[in-house]
Amino acid sequence: MIEVKFTVAEGAQLPSYAHDTDSGADLFSNENKVICGGETEMIDTGLQIELPPGYEAQVRSKSGLACKSTIHVLNSPGTIDCGYRGPVKVILHNAGREPFTVTRGMKIAQLVLAPYVQGQFSAVDELSNTARGVNGFGSTGQ
Repeated sequence: MIEVKFTVAEGAQLPSYAHDTDSGADLFSNENKVICGGETEMIDTGLQIELPPGYEAQVRSKSGLACKSTIHVLNSPGTIDCGYRGPVKVILHNAGREPFTVTRGMKIAQLVLAPYVQGQFSAVDELSNTARGVNGFGSTGQ
């Protein structure tokens, strides 16, 4: 388990896991806002985050909101880098036709912590051969 530090605005809630075995912690809205059908809004959580070096936080949709209300995180997963100290906001999109009301304290997304590895990028004249080669985008049948 790693320590993740937050500053918490008045009325905001720390992320929390619904079950001991969950990988995603619930993120809560710290404001009331209406998202009209087909539109996108930034929802403030009232949090600022400090992640340990070598970790990112991924912001993901909640399956219940997506299934029941057509509300999803637009850039899912959104990435919060360990060097970021600004406000944690969630980009929610209403894929339905009816307005959706976000209320303070509502579960709006999940926060998943993940270690990452940075790559060393290099330009080469050619790549090694594989059985798959350049085949992609449906080349396996679907």
